[in-house]
Amino acid sequence: MGHGPVSDGVRVLPPNDPRQYDDLAGEWWRPDGAFAMLHWLARARAALVPPASRPDAVLVDLGCGAGLMAPHLAGKGYRHVGVDLTRSALEQAAAHGVTALAGDVTAVPLADGCADVVAAGEVLEHVPDWRAAVAEACRLLRPGGLLVLDTLNDTLLARLVAVELGERLPTVPRGIHDPRLFVDDRALVVECARHGVTLRVRGVRPGLRATLGWLVRRSRGGAARDVSHDGPVIRPTWSTAVLYQGRGVRHG
Repeated sequence: MGHGPVSDGVRVLPPNDPRQYDDLAGEWWRPDGAFAMLHWLARARAALVPPASRPDAVLVDLGCGAGLMAPHLAGKGYRHVGVDLTRSALEQAAAHGVTALAGDVTAVPLADGCADVVAAGEVLEHVPDWRAAVAEACRLLRPGGLLVLDTLNDTLLARLVAVELGERLPTVPRGIHDPRLFVDDRALVVECARHGVTLRVRGVRPGLRATLGWLVRRSRGGAARDVSHDGPVIRPTWSTAVLYQGRGVRHG
């Protein structure tokens, strides 16, 4: 794999380059690290997943990273299978009980209908062909299976909040997003319907007061005590214009 240009000892990569995740491998499980908000979102995403309804139930976690959903799925009865391109992240996911599988979310090496639940958290906005990723997510679901996801909307407001403002925060890596890949919520609903999944979406955001308190604590060098439960709570909001969740069931 090639290396990007180097500035002040740090290689500079294009926006959304997957190699950033290798460079940030030590950040995944730091509560106040570069991926702090992904912990908050993983907790909210896992809350959409009910306990398994049958023995040997499988949850396929697309773009699982280092397995941040794992602590929040414990005790729900699923075999947690994680799919990701980044091997350094998969090694950490495996250490947290995830069955790690190296693969592209647009061509997942798993059988049709193998999953009771498919989770696609903060991954669609990183995929050049998000429609292919949606097709795979729906293909993996058994009839009656559940799709849960969250992603960034293809709006000017999302670009402002997530990129122009968000990537200036000390905890968000610069260039982690390419806003050209953000996913329109209406188009996503239509695409899921094409593949037999009726998706309902709702806007979400972190609690404002808790987020401000978290930023102040972090700026003073404070640290979260428990990566599984600390941090602001992701709450529903009236608008899907920036960040949204989706939940839907595959028809028979």
